[in-house]
Amino acid sequence: MRGVLFDGKRAEVVDDLEVREPGPGEVLVAVSAAGLCHSDLSVIDGTIPFPAPVVLGHEGAGVVEEVGAGVTHVAAGDHVALSTLANCGTCAECDRGRPTMCRQAIGRPGRPFSRGGRPVYQFASNSAFAERTVVKAVQAVRIPKDIPLPSAALIGCGVLTGVGAVLNRARVDHGDSVVVIGTGGIGLNVLQGARIAGALRIVAVDANPAKEEVARRFGATDFLTSTEGVRELLPTGADHVFECVGRVELIRQAVDLLDRHGQAVLLGVPPATAEASFRVSSLFLDKSILGCRYGASRPQRDIALYAELYRTGRLLLDELVTRTYPVEDFAKATADAEAGRVARGVLTF
Repeated sequence: MRGVLFDGKRAEVVDDLEVREPGPGEVLVAVSAAGLCHSDLSVIDGTIPFPAPVVLGHEGAGVVEEVGAGVTHVAAGDHVALSTLANCGTCAECDRGRPTMCRQAIGRPGRPFSRGGRPVYQFASNSAFAERTVVKAVQAVRIPKDIPLPSAALIGCGVLTGVGAVLNRARVDHGDSVVVIGTGGIGLNVLQGARIAGALRIVAVDANPAKEEVARRFGATDFLTSTEGVRELLPTGADHVFECVGRVELIRQAVDLLDRHGQAVLLGVPPATAEASFRVSSLFLDKSILGCRYGASRPQRDIALYAELYRTGRLLLDELVTRTYPVEDFAKATADAEAGRVARGVLTF
């Protein structure tokens, strides 16, 4: 079968991958569409260290082909969106409703694929850049069949991370002020999360002025090409600032833009060894710097919620899909993503 394989030096489309059958508590999914996220590019450029060879992709949707023993919540023929959260469901963190903190879901890459008889790693417990993938049952969330799969694919990472950061981690409230630094796939979802939460002022910041139209469509009330103008709009600072780029100088700016009781939420992914600085005294007015893994999501609950918000017109998905590419055009999709020509490109099988 076809898939995008990274061998440690380069990523290419291959057609001789194999995937094993689902075991107990697992699901085999025929992937229909998968979003190309910067996290995939970060594996290729080394920003995210990951063992190779590995099948990339982690934002997908498709149709269940087969389920393993004990799986009852989905069946063959169901449409599903895939999450990357292969949590155990039984540890203390899962029991507290914090599956993103499950230690079974962090740093334990499996190898359900093979090529030429040799095992191949799975990225983010997902590997959506393959015609078929095997995931834990908890990662497959049934969605209504009237949701287009290229749009549904984006729920599993960009929407869960961006909207989830607003609703679950920051808990933005009605009337709050929000600044979003970076309006790529994650930033756009933060914008619409802030709109859904009822934020009064939503300021989008992006160096590319061409992104203003789409930022406003997703919920921005104001658009700036740098953070320098934020204080003119919000003289006392913002209640929430989301850094969605992953640059340490922007993290510092996010902290400096906070009002009293404000929160800086870090969503961008800098290199693993990167260090950021801030003035300690600036935090003594109850300001906070929050990390955020995967939008503090509970995928079985949140994906179903976001699917219904989409169906009622409150959550935008179709507008996130800038362009679709057949998987054979992976190189073109990657080039467009790196150049910022698309908010979210989607590979199709």
